[in-house]
Amino acid sequence: VQLQASGGGLVQAGGSLRLACVVSGITVSRGTYAWYRQAPGRQRELVAGITHGGITNYLDSVKGRFTISKDNAQNSVLWQMNDLKPEDQALYFCQYRSTWGRGTQVTVSS
Repeated sequence: VQLQASGGGLVQAGGSLRLACVVSGITVSRGTYAWYRQAPGRQRELVAGITHGGITNYLDSVKGRFTISKDNAQNSVLWQMNDLKPEDQALYFCQYRSTWGRGTQVTVSS
């Protein structure tokens, strides 16, 4: 299995970004996936997960602003981030079991 994340960038506070994690080696609908983030000097933290059945869970601080979903047609896991805050700035990673994608940087200017 390989994961390829993309979509990071620079955005003003209050703006939106969408990250995509393209999955190869497995049909995305069959797996449980997660997005993590790591800010400088901080530990990597779980931000959201989605099960093979589509059940989702979120870190409290992103509930109502961020959405994790699967795009079966693109075999991808999507991460829609709205109303971004400076504290959301981090390197974002997608994860499937022991496999990690390369991080994609999200920078939020205040």
